[in-house]
Amino acid sequence: MTNRLAGSTSPYLLQHADNPVDWWPWGDAAFEEARRRDVPILLSVGYAACHWCHVMAHESFEDDAVAAYLNAHFVAVKVDREERPDVDAVYMEATTRMTGQGGWPMTVFCTPDGQPFYCGTYFPPAPRHGLPGFRQLLEAVVATWRSRRDEVLAGGAKVVEELAAPRGGLVGSQPPGADELDAAAKALARDHDAERGGFGGAPKFPPSMVLEFLLRRHARTGAHDSLAMVEHTCAVMARGGMYDQLGGGFARYAVDADWVVPHFEKMLYDNALLIRVYTHLWRTTGSGFARRIALESADFLVRELRTPEGGFASALDADSPDASGTSTEGAFYAWTPAQLSDVLGPEDGSWAAELFAVTEAGTFEHGMSVLQLRADPDDPARYDAVRERLFRARAKRTPPARDDKVVAAWNGLAIAALAEAGALFDRPDLVDAAIAAGDLLVSVHLGAAGPEADVWGDRLARTSRDGRAGPNAGVLEDYADVAEGFLALYAVTSDDAWLTFAGVLLDVVLGHFTAENGEFFDTADDAERLFRRPQDPTDNATPSGWTAAAGALLTYAAYTGAADHRDAAGVALGLVRSLGPRAPRAIGWGLAVAEAWLDGPREIAVVGDAEDAATLALRRVALMATAPGAVVAVGPPTADATASPAARHGRSVAPVALLRDRSLQGGRPAAYVCRHFVCRAPTGDPAQLAAQVGARDPESPNVPVT
Repeated sequence: MTNRLAGSTSPYLLQHADNPVDWWPWGDAAFEEARRRDVPILLSVGYAACHWCHVMAHESFEDDAVAAYLNAHFVAVKVDREERPDVDAVYMEATTRMTGQGGWPMTVFCTPDGQPFYCGTYFPPAPRHGLPGFRQLLEAVVATWRSRRDEVLAGGAKVVEELAAPRGGLVGSQPPGADELDAAAKALARDHDAERGGFGGAPKFPPSMVLEFLLRRHARTGAHDSLAMVEHTCAVMARGGMYDQLGGGFARYAVDADWVVPHFEKMLYDNALLIRVYTHLWRTTGSGFARRIALESADFLVRELRTPEGGFASALDADSPDASGTSTEGAFYAWTPAQLSDVLGPEDGSWAAELFAVTEAGTFEHGMSVLQLRADPDDPARYDAVRERLFRARAKRTPPARDDKVVAAWNGLAIAALAEAGALFDRPDLVDAAIAAGDLLVSVHLGAAGPEADVWGDRLARTSRDGRAGPNAGVLEDYADVAEGFLALYAVTSDDAWLTFAGVLLDVVLGHFTAENGEFFDTADDAERLFRRPQDPTDNATPSGWTAAAGALLTYAAYTGAADHRDAAGVALGLVRSLGPRAPRAIGWGLAVAEAWLDGPREIAVVGDAEDAATLALRRVALMATAPGAVVAVGPPTADATASPAARHGRSVAPVALLRDRSLQGGRPAAYVCRHFVCRAPTGDPAQLAAQVGARDPESPNVPVT
């Protein structure tokens, strides 16, 4: 028998549609039912790829006796945190305030008005490790609700009052300068694990935004220590078990300090961010290793996460059936020496076991090992053959389930990564994949009637599935990250419509997400009201919506000359001035955007026939620019420019401001390098352009163009 979740578009909610728990989706009806019955709400928040969410579901939510008690004494509400990041954010803040820690599954007991009064995360079926059993907890909450309600609710109300109080002081008078950025880099150096890479201890998450900041700082200052931290961390991440040595792509994090054992779920956002980091590392140094990791991860994205509609699915699960059919974390990815020999034969199996650090004792659980590649193979041809055979053999295993909803923000990150990787590595198929995802976001998430429609709106849906938009409104990170992706598409395609769509989204940011003092909120001013309006300027696994918006606004202003967009970015970056030196790991993307602000960012206009070899040579150098946040526009001379070369969804627009009044030089293509639309003398010499924008010769690793 199914419950109320059966009609959901969320794969996570659908995982619970056959539970004996009488789940309600988040909404007014659930809270009205709790008021009618005068019972508390059990709010359970998780996501489809979450291992411990599955564990708690199997142990408790699929238990008939537990479900019967839960149904009799509570209204149970299930939320997909990826569909409703706003709900997740406010209740996670309450959870961490009440317990000192957070995580998923998140378990919150609320009043019928949504006020939390008891919070936690995973609860086992029976007491262990200092945690009460889940049934025991339910009974205690019911007893408290009946006998000590006023006392408990007063404590919850105090927490809610503290969380809802105006914070103030989040924006400063001006963006950070060189001193603050240098102080942030020094703080990161102190926190850098010089032996194992990364920052801090276990568990270790990929520090994508911090790495982007350090790459930009190196480009601006030449600081070798910043580049060294990036190179070291990128090497150990991709050589350890967190990286899929057979299929490419990264798991969500490593549970240990040595990057050996991953938490096996593979998220779209992690891989999108890391593709960009490794691509930019290659652009800086010419590292063949960085190029390989970027392209293998991009191929993983397209091969395993792309949906039939052209978007990208959210994640692959951590769990899959093992040889006995039991759903087990990491079963798809882990190996024993005997399994290697079964596939490869004794000789190659022994060689592969040594190469990939597969041991009899195992590096994971139950004698299984996660593949690592701590050193390059001495026989590359043999390595390629062995890797291909193991990949084909692994494909016969039952793969992890896929959460195939399309999240707007994460697709924006993927679009930016694939567009840049495709352009820099001469992989037009990756650019095409980015374009297809962009078209899906416009046609479905912006409310058009269909892929060929020319009717579209300005408000963004958070998710879609099977080409149908979900019911939840986009949050700040959706608008900012999709705008970032569209701006990257404009840079590599010269299709002005992408710039137009980015402008539409950023106008909504300024009109509906921005306070009078310039602060950003995570939800729009007309969004559903929760017990507080979410506002978090710090990074999590993805850039914060706050700093992502600042970055997109700054880039858009560099293309268009829009002073209000640049001013809004500058006000928002005031936060980074105070927070960056004190907690740089919490605001890495803000630091990266601040580097772009400090550098200009540089604006590169390339004027010429798009098919002309000389124009293409200048364009190639422009895209290789390492100058922080540099923007690239390519188009014909202003006198010859009319409209977008490939009107999309009914949009055909005039040339952008950066290309305005640009002309050929002596009848030949020319590049203009500007800051704030004040330009150097144009040049048709790729080497001279490279010197102006910090570009390396793509054919000569580690050798700048001169």
